[in-house]
Amino acid sequence: MNVITKLFDEHYVLSFFKKKVLSYYPDFTDIKKVKIIPIKKQTWKTSYHVVIRFDTYFIASNGKFSKIPIYCSAHSNEPRRNVYSVLKFLWRNHFSSGYLTTVRPLFYSSYFRAVFYRGVKGENLFYYIKKGTYEEMKQITKKAATWLVKLHKIPTYETINFNKQNSRIDTAIPGKKHILNMVDYFYPELDEFFRTAYECMVSQEKKFFQATKKRWVIHGDAHPENVIRISNNKLAFIDFNDFCLADFARDLGSFIQQLDYMIGVKVRKKEYIQELKEIFLNSYLKYAKLTLDHELNQRINLYYNWTALRTATYFLLKYNLNKEKAEPLIKGVKEYLDSKELKF
Repeated sequence: MNVITKLFDEHYVLSFFKKKVLSYYPDFTDIKKVKIIPIKKQTWKTSYHVVIRFDTYFIASNGKFSKIPIYCSAHSNEPRRNVYSVLKFLWRNHFSSGYLTTVRPLFYSSYFRAVFYRGVKGENLFYYIKKGTYEEMKQITKKAATWLVKLHKIPTYETINFNKQNSRIDTAIPGKKHILNMVDYFYPELDEFFRTAYECMVSQEKKFFQATKKRWVIHGDAHPENVIRISNNKLAFIDFNDFCLADFARDLGSFIQQLDYMIGVKVRKKEYIQELKEIFLNSYLKYAKLTLDHELNQRINLYYNWTALRTATYFLLKYNLNKEKAEPLIKGVKEYLDSKELKF
């Protein structure tokens, strides 16, 4: 039996949470019930990749109920112990309070290969993009930039690299070699383009890393679905599977590209896209006290196009082999390879 099926059984989860979760909340005396809400449910005979929200109803000593969202992220082949370590690291570095925050780590289960954490209440930036509520989009985008500044300023001299493999384009999961093999198998007509693109991008990144020993703590997967607006002033980032030490420009390029892509798909107003990208980048530069010189712009361009290539790869290889959705992204990367420039 696949062990992860136990986390979709309300009776099992209720008993499990009384033993494992209740002690983290001393203000409550018991847990009345747990409602299971699958966010991602990919299960096979013995393997799995799941994200589950458990709406957990705690009972206080006065008999009143409080509903608290407890989340689980589990992967049979990629144990989430690193994610648990990352969350504890962030809480030690002042992401446990204030207006720029994240989810609260609870515990890691080796049995389920899962991290359990208290979620945050709110909607992600992509929700507001789909709604087309422009003023809220601007506000959240600006605050997302300040969150990343706070992250990138964490000193790294005593920081372990939580995900060394993910620190470079060449080896970031699922890995260049795997992607090229899959593209060659399913889309041989794109093989030369993908090989050229990766050769160029790996080389560009390598030059920068050879020129400096400095690395920054980065989110690694900065995009609108991972930005949660808790209130007008409060914001959190979630999903730290790709958290590592790398070039901070990677978070900037990735976020800008995903803003560009998601707004283009859902809103299709070019003036929105341009202004929001400028708000994000200018806010970041202001709070980080940086100037956008030629070198930094090149690095942002590099990661912008790498993210576009990764998104195209997702459509080509994972999303029902959808070449049509990948084509505009591939076209943009081809233009970058030809010009080495991409204006924001």
